[in-house]
Amino acid sequence: MRNFFKNVLANIVAIIIICAVFCLFFIMILVVSAVGENKKTDVKNNSVLTLDFKTRIIDSPTEAQQGFFAMADKEKDIMIFDILEAIKNAKTDDKIKGISIETDYINAGLTQLDNIRAALEDFKKSGKFVYAYGNVVTQPGYYLGSVADKYYLNPSGGIELKGMSTEVVFFKKFAEKYGIGTEVIRHGKFKAAVEPFLRDDISPENREQLSTLLKDIWSVNAQKMANSRKIDTADFRIIVDSLYGIIPNLSVQHKLADKLIQKSEYDNLIKAKLNVKNEDKLHKIPFNKYISSFKENHIDDDNQIAVLYASGSIYNGEGSNDIYAVNFIKEIKKLAENKKVKAVVFRINSPGGSANASDEILFELQQLKNKKPIVVSFGDYAASGGYYIAMAADRIYSEPNTLTGSIGVFGIIPYFKDLANRNGIRSDVVSTNANSNMISAINGVTPGTLHMMTQSVEQTYKRFVHFVTENRKKSFGQIDAIGGGRVWSGTRAQQIGLVDELGSLNDAVNYAAQKAGLKKYNVAAYPKKVNQFEEFFKNLNGEEISAKIIRNKIGNENYKILEQITTAKQQGGIMMEMPYQINFK
Repeated sequence: MRNFFKNVLANIVAIIIICAVFCLFFIMILVVSAVGENKKTDVKNNSVLTLDFKTRIIDSPTEAQQGFFAMADKEKDIMIFDILEAIKNAKTDDKIKGISIETDYINAGLTQLDNIRAALEDFKKSGKFVYAYGNVVTQPGYYLGSVADKYYLNPSGGIELKGMSTEVVFFKKFAEKYGIGTEVIRHGKFKAAVEPFLRDDISPENREQLSTLLKDIWSVNAQKMANSRKIDTADFRIIVDSLYGIIPNLSVQHKLADKLIQKSEYDNLIKAKLNVKNEDKLHKIPFNKYISSFKENHIDDDNQIAVLYASGSIYNGEGSNDIYAVNFIKEIKKLAENKKVKAVVFRINSPGGSANASDEILFELQQLKNKKPIVVSFGDYAASGGYYIAMAADRIYSEPNTLTGSIGVFGIIPYFKDLANRNGIRSDVVSTNANSNMISAINGVTPGTLHMMTQSVEQTYKRFVHFVTENRKKSFGQIDAIGGGRVWSGTRAQQIGLVDELGSLNDAVNYAAQKAGLKKYNVAAYPKKVNQFEEFFKNLNGEEISAKIIRNKIGNENYKILEQITTAKQQGGIMMEMPYQINFK
């Protein structure tokens, strides 16, 4: 017996030691990581600022990789605001002689690529060079790289230049075949989120809006690439249609690239440009390190312009990574009480989500507006609930390619009555009232429930349009005519009055400062980024760890689809959500 207890005690001690070592290991890594982040970089003379394949450009601090998976991930998260400031600073930095774009695949949104491209165009006015090198280059990578003075391609590489398309998948026959039923309630003929469950082909309205969107985005982007490469517009269309970029020799022949060279030859070419000998080291500095070399934490801490970031889908309750009403409202209230904050720029990058959560957030923003100016800046998405929460703005800035509007509402209720019946499953219901069993997986939706849900959707739509009419100073009829769930590009949204100006986040910050009467101010990001130590231990439970593992393995976009199917909080209530995402790939 004594040996038994000795063994148990020894095992307990061993477990404690292992846990202690494990925790100490993580603390050491996190501390080293934090020290590395805060260390100021010394920029050497004759340096080249480099954007490489490891860079992941994010819109807000909440999108940054956290905890263990961030340390395991080789990507470097850089906020778009910081990368634009870096390019602006490099323009007048005597130590930076040029910029090298060395990324085949760039992890960034379309409006972010537009912003960086414009910043690089401005950088070139300094007389400094911008060169680009590619191996097997994706379309977004080329869109950015084509702005360079010279574009060099690997002799066995290629450029994926193909234009844009979208593919809509339909489930109606599949659902009928396997006995899966859906009750769909929507307002808006363009609210295409529910079409896959109602039809076997794309509706004329959805085809129209998708075609218009893709043409709006591609025509502008194609023209920018053609202009940068000095290619005639008609010739550029032939090049894209023919996929000439895939063959290296044809890429050079048709002016997509200037020369086929190896990467080491490219480095030597830059050395020659800088009058550096081949045997000497080329001083390259990545963006994340360069940012730390000049970024000031405090310019005027008593006069802040707060940039409040809303990135991701909108949900009820508490959570991280996306926009959760409880957490987000806390941030809004903090800004309302923070006397150092003189104005707020509300940066939205969201396809929408829960109607109830969106309404809660809008109300709190309206209270904030009574105390401080609110200027809205749109990122890649400001659709449905993402557009709804912008209705507290004094002024709205949109990027030309922002997916904007989608003023519409829908609800989907799945059930499995036919599937159950085919497999000998049925149920009897005992209830106290006519609609006590409102929604049953086996018996479907009661008529009374369907009637009231339809009314709820209609009332939510009217409430949506009401807030838009107040903010945009238009009639219900005018907004309804351009609403109905239709998604617009930022350019068209400005033309039809859904936004005030086409401009960047920086433009919105400048306007907010003007509105608050500030000449000197500090720009501060909210919500504040949680450090890796806090994030790791805050989410140290089975469900969160499992979610992080799955998200890390299948990717963020695929994880969101899985979450919509399997998570209860994603399925309940009336939704204000855009039916799809458009990626420039």
